[in-house]
Amino acid sequence: MKQLNICIDIDGTITDPYYYLDISNRYFNKNITPKQVTQYSLDKVYGVDEEEFDLFYKKHKFDLHENQAIRSDAKKILDKLAVDNNLYFVSARDNSMKLLTITYLQKNKIPYDALYLLGSHYKLEKAKELSCDFFIEDSYDNALYLADNGFKVVLLDTYYNRGHERDNIFRAQNWQEVWNIIEENALEKKVV
Repeated sequence: MKQLNICIDIDGTITDPYYYLDISNRYFNKNITPKQVTQYSLDKVYGVDEEEFDLFYKKHKFDLHENQAIRSDAKKILDKLAVDNNLYFVSARDNSMKLLTITYLQKNKIPYDALYLLGSHYKLEKAKELSCDFFIEDSYDNALYLADNGFKVVLLDTYYNRGHERDNIFRAQNWQEVWNIIEENALEKKVV
């Protein structure tokens, strides 16, 4: 029997959080660097309205997600976590991305037990349904909402989620720290 149910976001969590900069910079004729991405809403980062950014994303979403680099040590730690735990990918990607996402995970030999593409950043109900013990995330708003509802969240550090500390949110600088946090806190497992 597996010990923990671990929910994991994909974009910016197992992947490089700034993977989109090259394509976005060309499209919007900007030169945004990772250090300038200090908020999660990319329309605000690029100084465009939300509709314009949504048009860009719809046009380029497959190119953006097909060849994202994996974060350092993510695969190694996911392999270790998969031995004794259930790994559930829970992403805001929409269902049109399902085949690309499955292919991407297979190509990179990323272990997982199930994949859920919600088409929304609202992940609370899925976390409840999966009896999530830890949720690995990069969005502070998602982390905050999950933590406020009793879930332990490991927040992978980025420029756009800094400066926020909260109960039930554990900040990790890298995937080795994700492993350490889960190992240290697994004994206190509390299913919501």
